[in-house]
Amino acid sequence: MTNVNWKHEVESRQDAMLEDLKDLLRIRSVRDDAKAVAGAPFGPGPKEALDFMMAMGQKDGFETKVVEDVAGHIEFGQGEEIVGILGHVDVVPEGDGWDSAPYEPEMRDGKLFARGVSDDKGPTIAAYYGMKIIKELGLPVSKRIRLFIGSDEESGMSCLKTYLEKEEMPTIAFAPDAEFPIINTEKGISSVDVSFENKVLAEKCEFELAEFISGERYNMVAADAKATLNKVGDTAAMVASFNKYIEDNNVEGNIVAENDTVKIQVIGKSAHAMEPRNGVNAGLALLEFLSGYDIAGSANDFVSFAMKYLYEDSRAEHFGIAAEDESGDLTMNVGLLSFNKDGGKFGLNFRYPYTFDMTEAKNTIAEKALAFNGKITLFEDEKPSHVDGDSFLVSTLAKVYEKQTGAKSELLSIGGGTYARYLKEAVAFGAAFPGAADTMHQKNEYSVWEDLVRASVIYAEAIYELAK
Repeated sequence: MTNVNWKHEVESRQDAMLEDLKDLLRIRSVRDDAKAVAGAPFGPGPKEALDFMMAMGQKDGFETKVVEDVAGHIEFGQGEEIVGILGHVDVVPEGDGWDSAPYEPEMRDGKLFARGVSDDKGPTIAAYYGMKIIKELGLPVSKRIRLFIGSDEESGMSCLKTYLEKEEMPTIAFAPDAEFPIINTEKGISSVDVSFENKVLAEKCEFELAEFISGERYNMVAADAKATLNKVGDTAAMVASFNKYIEDNNVEGNIVAENDTVKIQVIGKSAHAMEPRNGVNAGLALLEFLSGYDIAGSANDFVSFAMKYLYEDSRAEHFGIAAEDESGDLTMNVGLLSFNKDGGKFGLNFRYPYTFDMTEAKNTIAEKALAFNGKITLFEDEKPSHVDGDSFLVSTLAKVYEKQTGAKSELLSIGGGTYARYLKEAVAFGAAFPGAADTMHQKNEYSVWEDLVRASVIYAEAIYELAK
């Protein structure tokens, strides 16, 4: 290994790194298809963040390239082989309830708060500074070093898929988009929509469900839910019942009644879909309250299905498809919930073990849904990925991690999906350290600044060791 004092090199640049990160965090890079235009296919925010990174790379003397306005890369070095670093600059919606403005980064007690600071703008900037140090020091490399920048990681990763159709695939790569030490196995990820028609209303009911809406993305626990009920027989009793419900179940909410119409809101807690237990699903909580009533028409199927198969079951045990192997257990997140005049839908997101058969599970879900007059209307499946622990990539990253931390490197499996799953030999590598709080996809997302600096030190040496 080289004698460069990587810690000193990063720390001497950390003020500049912080300012660059803050500028990137100020960009609200949430995909917005309603504002998609030529040159910004995911809306203006993701493209602005992509352009920011390209401009920074050009300013620092790197070669840059943008592909189809959805992704790009920052590169230097020479050689046939490419060492890839896979970052992204898009973020999930910020949601409500922040203690500070989500796009005005704020440092409090050594923690930097902003949407995207941990997923994945902070780690991406940390990796960028790692390769920048190698370039500025003029260290010899025998491979090209390429930082890939995606702008649609949170909504399907189509940016990387498009990029790989046009550009070379890195020989080896890591994604600074998860946790340390090394994640060499990623579970399969599948999104399944179960839909219900809105048929003729039943004659006898306690209310009509006019509208229900909850959740923003498949990969987020639904943190907010709203329902509009018409033809409510006893509004005063429902108001009293709801107030008791939120008190007994430790959730936030409010209810407003006017004539025979009632509007209800429940506020839960967002979290990453890979572990729904870290959040509180507001949509399922509200449906659980509504399930205590006789509901008109197809809405009864919609609510009953949720209570039988989705409520308080993040492991899909009620479907009978629970599974576990050395890569972990199957998880199920109910990310999207909706019902209106056009019908109802649950958008389910599964993270499943390496040995699991998701196609067979889909057939089981379809059979269960049919009993409630529901059917599967979407099935998207990304297979698990795995890189051998004795590979050059993994062994090199492990050696650097152990040197810089003094801790033993272990191989991990995650339910989160990173760009690494789309390359032949790639793993997820940081930037969260063991024991750190996971605030990805949550309100008040933050990163400990010292941890991002430490990650940059590890990335600098790791990139050099892979490329020298």
